Amino acid sequence: MIARLQFNRREFAGAFGDIGTSLPIIVGILLTTGLNCSGVLIAFGCAQIFTGLLYGLPMPVQPLKAMAVVVIAGQASGALLQMAGLMIGGLMLVLSASGGLDWLSRVIPLCVVRGVQVGLGLSLARVATKLVAQNANAGSWAAAIAAILVLALWRKSHRLPGALLVMGAAVIWALIYRVNWSAIPQGIGFTLPHAEPWPWDQWLTALTLLVLPQLPLSLSNSLIATQQTVRDLFPGRTFTLRTIGLTYAGLNLIVPWLGGIPVCHGCGGLAGYYALGARTGGAVVMYGALFVVAGLFFSEAFTGLMQAFPSAILGAVLLVEAAVLVLLVRDLRSSGRAMSIALGVALCCLWLPQGYLIGLILGVVVTYGLRAGGIRI
Repeated sequence: MIARLQFNRREFAGAFGDIGTSLPIIVGILLTTGLNCSGVLIAFGCAQIFTGLLYGLPMPVQPLKAMAVVVIAGQASGALLQMAGLMIGGLMLVLSASGGLDWLSRVIPLCVVRGVQVGLGLSLARVATKLVAQNANAGSWAAAIAAILVLALWRKSHRLPGALLVMGAAVIWALIYRVNWSAIPQGIGFTLPHAEPWPWDQWLTALTLLVLPQLPLSLSNSLIATQQTVRDLFPGRTFTLRTIGLTYAGLNLIVPWLGGIPVCHGCGGLAGYYALGARTGGAVVMYGALFVVAGLFFSEAFTGLMQAFPSAILGAVLLVEAAVLVLLVRDLRSSGRAMSIALGVALCCLWLPQGYLIGLILGVVVTYGLRAGGIRI
Protein backbone atom coordinates (compact mmCIF):
# COMPACT_ATOMS: atom_id res chain seq x y z
CA MET A 1 0.00 0.00 0.00
CA ILE A 2 2.72 2.46 0.98
CA ALA A 3 4.33 2.18 -2.48
CA ARG A 4 1.14 3.57 -4.04
CA LEU A 5 1.15 6.74 -1.95
CA GLN A 6 1.94 10.04 -3.63
CA PHE A 7 2.95 13.31 -2.00
CA ASN A 8 2.55 15.99 -4.66
CA ARG A 9 0.64 19.22 -5.16
CA ARG A 10 -2.58 17.50 -6.19
CA GLU A 11 -2.49 15.25 -3.16
CA PHE A 12 -1.78 18.21 -0.89
CA ALA A 13 -4.68 20.14 -2.42
CA GLY A 14 -6.93 17.11 -2.09
CA ALA A 15 -5.92 16.76 1.56
CA PHE A 16 -8.34 19.57 2.38
CA GLY A 17 -11.31 17.84 0.74
CA ASP A 18 -12.86 16.80 4.04
CA ILE A 19 -12.06 19.89 6.06
CA GLY A 20 -15.55 21.34 5.67
CA THR A 21 -17.10 18.26 7.27
CA SER A 22 -14.65 17.40 10.03
CA LEU A 23 -13.31 20.73 11.21
CA PRO A 24 -16.57 22.38 12.36
CA ILE A 25 -17.54 19.22 14.25
CA ILE A 26 -14.17 18.91 16.01
CA VAL A 27 -14.18 22.59 17.00
CA GLY A 28 -17.78 22.31 18.20
CA ILE A 29 -16.98 19.27 20.36
CA LEU A 30 -13.90 20.95 21.85
CA LEU A 31 -15.79 24.13 22.68
CA THR A 32 -18.71 22.24 24.23
CA THR A 33 -16.99 19.50 26.20
CA GLY A 34 -13.66 20.93 27.29
CA LEU A 35 -11.92 17.69 26.24
CA ASN A 36 -8.13 17.71 26.13
CA CYS A 37 -7.44 19.40 22.77
CA SER A 38 -4.09 17.68 22.32
CA GLY A 39 -5.61 14.21 22.68
CA VAL A 40 -8.46 14.93 20.27
CA LEU A 41 -6.15 16.31 17.57
CA ILE A 42 -3.37 13.72 17.88
CA ALA A 43 -5.75 10.75 17.94
CA PHE A 44 -7.69 12.12 14.94
CA GLY A 45 -4.47 12.71 13.00
CA CYS A 46 -3.04 9.27 13.80
CA ALA A 47 -6.30 7.67 12.64
CA GLN A 48 -5.99 9.52 9.32
CA ILE A 49 -2.38 8.46 8.83
CA PHE A 50 -3.12 4.81 9.65
CA THR A 51 -6.05 4.70 7.22
CA GLY A 52 -4.11 6.35 4.40
CA LEU A 53 -1.25 3.86 4.81
CA LEU A 54 -3.57 0.87 5.11
CA TYR A 55 -5.83 1.52 2.13
CA GLY A 56 -3.50 3.47 -0.15
CA LEU A 57 -6.56 5.54 -1.08
CA PRO A 58 -7.97 8.81 0.29
CA MET A 59 -10.17 6.85 2.69
CA PRO A 60 -11.56 9.44 5.11
CA VAL A 61 -11.73 9.40 8.87
CA GLN A 62 -14.45 11.65 10.27
CA PRO A 63 -16.06 12.33 13.65
CA LEU A 64 -19.23 10.35 14.27
CA LYS A 65 -21.87 12.89 13.26
CA ALA A 66 -24.96 11.63 15.12
CA MET A 67 -22.99 11.42 18.36
CA ALA A 68 -21.43 14.82 17.74
CA VAL A 69 -24.83 16.48 17.35
CA VAL A 70 -25.95 15.19 20.75
CA VAL A 71 -22.71 16.29 22.42
CA ILE A 72 -22.61 19.74 20.82
CA ALA A 73 -26.22 20.24 21.92
CA GLY A 74 -25.00 19.78 25.50
CA GLN A 75 -26.83 16.49 26.15
CA ALA A 76 -23.72 14.38 26.82
CA SER A 77 -20.23 14.92 28.21
CA GLY A 78 -16.94 14.40 26.43
CA ALA A 79 -16.11 11.42 28.65
CA LEU A 80 -19.45 9.81 27.79
CA LEU A 81 -18.71 10.42 24.10
CA GLN A 82 -15.38 8.62 24.34
CA MET A 83 -16.96 5.70 26.17
CA ALA A 84 -19.66 5.48 23.50
CA GLY A 85 -16.87 5.27 20.92
CA LEU A 86 -15.51 2.17 22.63
CA MET A 87 -18.98 0.65 22.70
CA ILE A 88 -19.75 1.22 19.02
CA GLY A 89 -16.27 -0.05 18.15
CA GLY A 90 -17.02 -3.31 19.96
CA LEU A 91 -20.43 -3.61 18.32
CA MET A 92 -18.98 -3.03 14.86
CA LEU A 93 -16.27 -5.61 15.54
CA VAL A 94 -18.96 -8.22 16.23
CA LEU A 95 -20.91 -7.31 13.08
CA SER A 96 -17.76 -7.42 10.94
CA ALA A 97 -16.32 -10.65 12.33
CA SER A 98 -19.66 -12.47 12.18
CA GLY A 99 -20.20 -11.71 8.49
CA GLY A 100 -23.26 -9.57 9.20
CA LEU A 101 -21.89 -6.63 7.24
CA ASP A 102 -21.15 -8.71 4.13
CA TRP A 103 -24.71 -10.05 4.25
CA LEU A 104 -26.06 -6.49 4.35
CA SER A 105 -23.99 -5.51 1.32
CA ARG A 106 -25.55 -8.35 -0.67
CA VAL A 107 -29.17 -7.68 0.19
CA ILE A 108 -29.28 -3.88 -0.03
CA PRO A 109 -29.95 -2.80 -3.66
CA LEU A 110 -27.74 -0.29 -5.47
CA CYS A 111 -30.61 2.19 -5.88
CA VAL A 112 -30.99 2.35 -2.08
CA VAL A 113 -27.26 2.97 -1.62
CA ARG A 114 -27.44 5.71 -4.26
CA GLY A 115 -30.31 7.25 -2.30
CA VAL A 116 -28.19 7.35 0.86
CA GLN A 117 -25.37 9.01 -1.10
CA VAL A 118 -27.71 11.63 -2.57
CA GLY A 119 -29.32 12.21 0.83
CA LEU A 120 -25.95 12.85 2.40
CA GLY A 121 -25.00 15.13 -0.50
CA LEU A 122 -28.15 17.20 -0.03
CA SER A 123 -27.55 17.34 3.72
CA LEU A 124 -24.01 18.59 3.12
CA ALA A 125 -25.33 21.20 0.68
CA ARG A 126 -27.75 22.44 3.33
CA VAL A 127 -24.95 22.72 5.90
CA ALA A 128 -22.77 24.45 3.30
CA THR A 129 -25.44 27.05 2.65
CA LYS A 130 -25.68 27.79 6.37
CA LEU A 131 -21.91 28.17 6.59
CA VAL A 132 -21.84 30.63 3.70
CA ALA A 133 -24.78 32.59 5.15
CA GLN A 134 -23.25 32.60 8.64
CA ASN A 135 -21.97 36.16 8.29
CA ALA A 136 -25.07 37.26 6.35
CA ASN A 137 -23.31 39.56 3.89
CA ALA A 138 -22.69 39.79 0.16
CA GLY A 139 -18.96 39.28 0.66
CA SER A 140 -19.46 35.75 2.00
CA TRP A 141 -21.56 34.74 -0.98
CA ALA A 142 -19.10 36.34 -3.40
CA ALA A 143 -16.19 34.51 -1.78
CA ALA A 144 -18.05 31.19 -1.88
CA ILE A 145 -19.04 31.60 -5.54
CA ALA A 146 -15.50 32.58 -6.50
CA ALA A 147 -14.13 29.57 -4.60
CA ILE A 148 -16.54 27.18 -6.31
CA LEU A 149 -15.59 28.57 -9.74
CA VAL A 150 -11.89 28.17 -9.02
CA LEU A 151 -12.42 24.63 -7.69
CA ALA A 152 -14.38 23.74 -10.83
CA LEU A 153 -12.17 25.41 -13.44
CA TRP A 154 -8.85 24.26 -11.98
CA ARG A 155 -10.02 20.86 -10.74
CA LYS A 156 -7.81 18.93 -13.20
CA SER A 157 -4.73 21.14 -13.03
CA HIS A 158 -1.61 19.29 -11.87
CA ARG A 159 0.55 22.39 -11.79
CA LEU A 160 -1.72 24.59 -9.66
CA PRO A 161 -4.75 22.71 -8.27
CA GLY A 162 -7.81 24.84 -7.60
CA ALA A 163 -8.12 23.60 -4.04
CA LEU A 164 -4.59 24.79 -3.29
CA LEU A 165 -5.47 28.25 -4.61
CA VAL A 166 -8.69 28.45 -2.61
CA MET A 167 -7.33 27.11 0.65
CA GLY A 168 -4.13 29.12 0.38
CA ALA A 169 -6.02 32.36 -0.22
CA ALA A 170 -8.36 31.60 2.71
CA VAL A 171 -5.45 30.91 5.08
CA ILE A 172 -3.65 34.12 4.07
CA TRP A 173 -6.84 36.15 4.52
CA ALA A 174 -7.44 34.61 7.96
CA LEU A 175 -3.84 35.24 9.06
CA ILE A 176 -4.04 38.90 8.02
CA TYR A 177 -7.53 39.86 9.12
CA ARG A 178 -8.81 37.36 11.70
CA VAL A 179 -5.97 35.98 13.82
CA ASN A 180 -5.20 37.62 17.15
CA TRP A 181 -1.41 37.37 16.93
CA SER A 182 -0.84 38.63 20.44
CA ALA A 183 -2.59 35.55 21.85
CA ILE A 184 -0.81 32.97 19.66
CA PRO A 185 2.48 32.67 21.64
CA GLN A 186 0.53 31.69 24.75
CA GLY A 187 -0.94 28.71 22.90
CA ILE A 188 2.35 27.31 21.56
CA GLY A 189 4.15 24.56 23.43
CA PHE A 190 4.72 20.81 23.50
CA THR A 191 1.81 18.86 24.99
CA LEU A 192 0.92 15.19 25.25
CA PRO A 193 -2.58 13.68 25.05
CA HIS A 194 -4.45 12.11 27.93
CA ALA A 195 -7.82 10.40 28.25
CA GLU A 196 -10.67 11.48 30.52
CA PRO A 197 -12.00 9.20 33.29
CA TRP A 198 -15.00 7.39 31.80
CA PRO A 199 -18.36 7.11 33.62
CA TRP A 200 -18.88 3.34 33.32
CA ASP A 201 -21.95 3.55 35.53
CA GLN A 202 -23.65 5.49 32.69
CA TRP A 203 -23.14 2.81 30.04
CA LEU A 204 -26.89 2.47 29.40
CA THR A 205 -27.17 6.21 28.80
CA ALA A 206 -24.26 6.04 26.36
CA LEU A 207 -25.91 3.13 24.54
CA THR A 208 -29.35 4.71 24.16
CA LEU A 209 -28.35 8.35 23.73
CA LEU A 210 -25.25 8.00 21.56
CA VAL A 211 -24.59 4.50 20.20
CA LEU A 212 -28.01 3.40 18.90
CA PRO A 213 -28.82 6.68 17.08
CA GLN A 214 -25.39 6.54 15.41
CA LEU A 215 -25.63 2.93 14.22
CA PRO A 216 -27.98 3.38 11.21
CA LEU A 217 -25.98 6.32 9.90
CA SER A 218 -22.76 4.34 10.25
CA LEU A 219 -24.18 1.28 8.49
CA SER A 220 -25.57 3.27 5.59
CA ASN A 221 -23.05 6.08 5.07
CA SER A 222 -19.82 5.03 6.78
CA LEU A 223 -19.84 1.46 5.53
CA ILE A 224 -22.24 0.54 2.72
CA ALA A 225 -22.19 3.88 0.87
CA THR A 226 -18.43 4.24 1.39
CA GLN A 227 -17.79 0.82 -0.11
CA GLN A 228 -19.92 1.75 -3.13
CA THR A 229 -18.19 5.11 -3.51
CA VAL A 230 -14.80 3.36 -3.59
CA ARG A 231 -16.16 1.21 -6.43
CA ASP A 232 -17.47 4.28 -8.23
CA LEU A 233 -14.38 6.48 -7.95
CA PHE A 234 -11.62 3.86 -7.85
CA PRO A 235 -12.64 0.91 -10.05
CA GLY A 236 -10.52 -2.13 -9.39
CA ARG A 237 -9.62 -1.01 -5.86
CA THR A 238 -12.68 -2.32 -4.03
CA PHE A 239 -12.67 -3.55 -0.44
CA THR A 240 -15.09 -5.85 1.31
CA LEU A 241 -17.55 -4.36 3.73
CA ARG A 242 -15.97 -6.53 6.39
CA THR A 243 -12.58 -4.84 5.86
CA ILE A 244 -14.06 -1.35 6.15
CA GLY A 245 -16.04 -2.42 9.20
CA LEU A 246 -12.94 -3.83 10.89
CA THR A 247 -10.99 -0.59 10.46
CA TYR A 248 -14.01 1.36 11.75
CA ALA A 249 -14.11 -0.95 14.78
CA GLY A 250 -10.36 -0.93 15.35
CA LEU A 251 -10.07 2.85 15.26
CA ASN A 252 -12.84 3.29 17.82
CA LEU A 253 -11.33 0.69 20.11
CA ILE A 254 -8.04 2.63 20.14
CA VAL A 255 -8.58 6.40 19.77
CA PRO A 256 -10.52 6.91 23.05
CA TRP A 257 -7.49 5.63 24.99
CA LEU A 258 -5.45 8.42 23.35
CA GLY A 259 -8.01 11.00 24.39
CA GLY A 260 -9.67 11.09 20.98
CA ILE A 261 -13.28 11.27 19.84
CA PRO A 262 -15.19 8.47 18.03
CA VAL A 263 -14.57 8.32 14.28
CA CYS A 264 -15.86 6.62 11.16
CA HIS A 265 -15.31 6.44 7.43
CA GLY A 266 -17.70 8.28 5.12
CA CYS A 267 -18.63 8.47 1.46
CA GLY A 268 -18.86 12.27 1.68
CA GLY A 269 -15.27 12.63 2.81
CA LEU A 270 -14.08 10.24 0.10
CA ALA A 271 -15.95 12.29 -2.50
CA GLY A 272 -14.47 15.48 -1.08
CA TYR A 273 -10.90 14.23 -1.30
CA TYR A 274 -11.51 13.02 -4.85
CA ALA A 275 -13.18 16.26 -5.91
CA LEU A 276 -10.16 18.32 -4.86
CA GLY A 277 -7.64 16.08 -6.59
CA ALA A 278 -6.61 13.31 -4.17
CA ARG A 279 -6.06 9.92 -5.76
CA THR A 280 -3.92 8.11 -3.16
CA GLY A 281 -3.61 7.79 0.59
CA GLY A 282 -0.90 10.44 0.55
CA ALA A 283 -3.56 13.14 0.89
CA VAL A 284 -4.95 11.52 4.04
CA VAL A 285 -1.49 11.03 5.51
CA MET A 286 -0.64 14.72 4.99
CA TYR A 287 -3.99 15.82 6.40
CA GLY A 288 -3.48 13.63 9.46
CA ALA A 289 0.08 14.89 9.96
CA LEU A 290 -1.25 18.46 10.19
CA PHE A 291 -3.52 17.41 13.06
CA VAL A 292 -0.72 15.57 14.85
CA VAL A 293 1.58 18.60 14.63
CA ALA A 294 -1.24 20.88 15.77
CA GLY A 295 -1.96 18.59 18.72
CA LEU A 296 1.66 18.30 19.81
CA PHE A 297 2.66 21.95 19.51
CA PHE A 298 -0.37 24.20 18.96
CA SER A 299 -3.24 22.55 20.82
CA GLU A 300 -3.93 25.56 23.05
CA ALA A 301 -4.13 27.90 20.05
CA PHE A 302 -5.97 25.50 17.73
CA THR A 303 -9.57 26.44 18.45
CA GLY A 304 -8.91 30.15 18.05
CA LEU A 305 -7.01 29.62 14.80
CA MET A 306 -9.72 27.43 13.34
CA GLN A 307 -12.45 29.87 14.23
CA ALA A 308 -10.53 32.47 12.22
CA PHE A 309 -10.89 30.40 9.03
CA PRO A 310 -13.60 31.91 6.74
CA SER A 311 -16.81 29.88 6.99
CA ALA A 312 -17.73 30.80 3.40
CA ILE A 313 -14.76 28.80 2.10
CA LEU A 314 -15.69 25.80 4.24
CA GLY A 315 -19.15 26.06 2.73
CA ALA A 316 -17.75 26.16 -0.80
CA VAL A 317 -15.67 23.02 -0.20
CA LEU A 318 -18.73 21.26 1.21
CA LEU A 319 -20.82 22.22 -1.83
CA VAL A 320 -18.25 20.68 -4.17
CA GLU A 321 -18.21 17.55 -2.01
CA ALA A 322 -22.02 17.45 -2.10
CA ALA A 323 -22.07 17.74 -5.90
CA VAL A 324 -19.77 14.72 -6.31
CA LEU A 325 -22.12 12.61 -4.18
CA VAL A 326 -25.35 13.75 -5.83
CA LEU A 327 -23.99 13.17 -9.34
CA LEU A 328 -23.29 9.50 -8.55
CA VAL A 329 -27.01 8.85 -9.07
CA ARG A 330 -26.57 9.42 -12.81
CA ASP A 331 -26.02 5.70 -13.45
CA LEU A 332 -29.71 5.12 -12.56
CA ARG A 333 -31.09 7.48 -15.22
CA SER A 334 -31.97 4.57 -17.53
CA SER A 335 -34.42 3.23 -14.93
CA GLY A 336 -37.14 5.60 -13.80
CA ARG A 337 -38.24 3.29 -10.97
CA ALA A 338 -34.73 2.91 -9.56
CA MET A 339 -34.24 6.67 -9.77
CA SER A 340 -37.54 7.27 -7.97
CA ILE A 341 -36.57 4.88 -5.16
CA ALA A 342 -33.18 6.57 -4.82
CA LEU A 343 -34.74 10.04 -4.62
CA GLY A 344 -37.31 8.81 -2.10
CA VAL A 345 -34.55 7.40 0.11
CA ALA A 346 -32.63 10.66 -0.24
CA LEU A 347 -35.62 12.72 0.91
CA CYS A 348 -36.07 10.44 3.93
CA CYS A 349 -32.40 10.91 4.83
CA LEU A 350 -32.74 14.67 4.43
CA TRP A 351 -35.97 15.39 6.30
CA LEU A 352 -36.94 12.59 8.68
CA PRO A 353 -35.64 11.91 12.21
CA GLN A 354 -33.43 8.82 11.96
CA GLY A 355 -33.84 9.36 8.23
CA TYR A 356 -30.91 7.19 7.19
CA LEU A 357 -32.39 4.17 8.98
CA ILE A 358 -35.95 4.86 7.78
CA GLY A 359 -34.83 5.55 4.22
CA LEU A 360 -32.71 2.42 4.14
CA ILE A 361 -35.53 0.19 5.39
CA LEU A 362 -38.22 1.75 3.17
CA GLY A 363 -35.97 1.60 0.12
CA VAL A 364 -35.24 -2.10 0.64
CA VAL A 365 -38.91 -2.93 1.30
CA VAL A 366 -40.16 -1.05 -1.77
CA THR A 367 -37.48 -2.53 -4.05
CA TYR A 368 -38.09 -6.13 -3.01
CA GLY A 369 -41.85 -5.55 -3.03
CA LEU A 370 -41.75 -4.38 -6.64
CA ARG A 371 -39.53 -7.29 -7.62
CA ALA A 372 -41.88 -9.75 -5.92
CA GLY A 373 -44.70 -8.26 -8.02
CA GLY A 374 -42.77 -8.93 -11.21
CA ILE A 375 -41.88 -5.28 -11.77
CA ARG A 376 -38.39 -4.76 -13.11
CA ILE A 377 -36.21 -2.21 -11.26
